[in-house]
Amino acid sequence: MEIKATQMHQLSTVYESQKENAQGDKSNHPKTAADIQEWLVSYLTVSLEIEPENVDRTIPFEHYGLDSLKALALTGDLEDWLGYEVDPTLMYDSHTIETLAKHLVEE
Repeated sequence: MEIKATQMHQLSTVYESQKENAQGDKSNHPKTAADIQEWLVSYLTVSLEIEPENVDRTIPFEHYGLDSLKALALTGDLEDWLGYEVDPTLMYDSHTIETLAKHLVEE
């Protein structure tokens, strides 16, 4: 499935908004698991054109049909938002939004 121009714009808007929120946070505190889960849900809803209520944080990423290209893009954008490197295979090792967020907070 190809990402359409409107999807790219939506992803860009979500990404920029979250980036500004992160930069606007003067305390520069680390992201919580809840922050990361919210970011992942937002990202998936835009990139996969699904409603937020259709994203279950406890089911495997593969359920959403993420191909390797989309998973790599997600990882890259997540790295930018978090401000540190994320192993691209972590999505598949962690399996769900909940476990990925938990792992990233513990890292």
